[in-house]
Amino acid sequence: MKIELAKTEIIHFVGIGGIGMSGLALIMKRMGFNVQGSDLIINKNIGRLRKDKIKVNIKHTKKNIKNATIVVISSAIKKNNSELIEARQKQLPIYKRGEMLANIVSLTKNIVVTGSHGKTTTTSLLAAIFSKTKLDPTIINGGVLNAIKSSAKLGKSDWCILEADESDGSFIHVPPTYSIVTNIDREHMDYYDSMNDLKNLFIEFINKVPSFGKSFICIDDKNNNDLLKKIKIKNYYTYGTNLRSQFHIKNIKQVKKFSEYDLSIKLPGKKNLIINKIRIPLLGIHNIRNSTAATAVALTIGISINVIKSGLKEFEGVQRRFNKIFTYRETDFYDDYAHHPTEIREVLNGVRAAYRKEEVVCVFQPHRISRLKDLKKEFSLSFKKADTVILCPIYTAGEKIKLGFNYYNFAKDIAKNSNVKLFMVENQYQLAKFIKNNIYGKKIVVGMGAGTISAWMKQLPELI
Repeated sequence: MKIELAKTEIIHFVGIGGIGMSGLALIMKRMGFNVQGSDLIINKNIGRLRKDKIKVNIKHTKKNIKNATIVVISSAIKKNNSELIEARQKQLPIYKRGEMLANIVSLTKNIVVTGSHGKTTTTSLLAAIFSKTKLDPTIINGGVLNAIKSSAKLGKSDWCILEADESDGSFIHVPPTYSIVTNIDREHMDYYDSMNDLKNLFIEFINKVPSFGKSFICIDDKNNNDLLKKIKIKNYYTYGTNLRSQFHIKNIKQVKKFSEYDLSIKLPGKKNLIINKIRIPLLGIHNIRNSTAATAVALTIGISINVIKSGLKEFEGVQRRFNKIFTYRETDFYDDYAHHPTEIREVLNGVRAAYRKEEVVCVFQPHRISRLKDLKKEFSLSFKKADTVILCPIYTAGEKIKLGFNYYNFAKDIAKNSNVKLFMVENQYQLAKFIKNNIYGKKIVVGMGAGTISAWMKQLPELI
């Protein structure tokens, strides 16, 4: 699809190196838009953009938007950003990523995945199912799909599968045909005034689904259950391990290389159905729920059971979602994006269910001072299924606020409340030294966090 009307527009992305921003920029470039952008550091996302001949400047300066006619900003961009200030002075149209995304997908049939956790994996599982059909959807994801080596793909059909980020409220602008709400957790409280504000926005989003579409809501989640009491039009299906779920997960089996389960489906006006032995190459009940959401949507739009099972079984994964990166002295090392207490707990639950005898070591780098302040106690309780925690310094993500408590005492809280051995390191070199001196034999080491911890974990083979 080429955009003839936009040839005179130059669309500048401030913070283009983020996973969501880079994916949207790629899609718009392939649609025919004139796209450019800027960011502070070079990363793999910027490498993918440059391969597509998208100009990216490494530094924020007002010169970067000299010729721009439209500006798109990520949720991480602060009000004092020089490019944002210049754009306002020039009275250029300024859009949040979610607003621009909504404009781009306004003419497609959208499957919109949102929620506090599990969005990226659920979106990716849907993409894997669709890849087994003749449908060719546009995909806009919050993580890199191993199958396409990118977070975005421009399809040839009028279907779009996309992840909608709730962090700045802009997900409300995306028009859903079908929607998935995985869960709602205490997250992004630097944007929302309260949990009620967050829940109310989700209610508004669910109510946007048209009569010919459907929402799919996980009722294993308490906050999701609260929403159902306030939704007046019952245009939704429920899923989960909860016995009241219309897509009910049962007979769960978890081993080292896969999870397997049955799905009992009871929908009004339709014959009851059981799908046996759905298999996914993922660990954890959370991922079983994610695959159930993808299955429910796929069935509802008419994709066959065999195609769904094949797509899920052959799922190639998402980068930074419990990916094995290397083995050292019989110990397997993994990289994971978990940076919220719920995510940490779910990942470790899945690891423990599959690896019952191995020692589990978690290398944790807290992400954002504000998140750690808000969820200090919850973090200290989230490592119970680990044996050892290696605590790294906080990745501040540019936040200048004070922590407000002693970090060493926080480490002691983790050791006490999660009943784990705990060690602190100051940098990747100390981490490598600890690994070299202490880690060997049948163990599982999982690096967790949304900051530089992924790079630290991948650098370990060179440093040890």
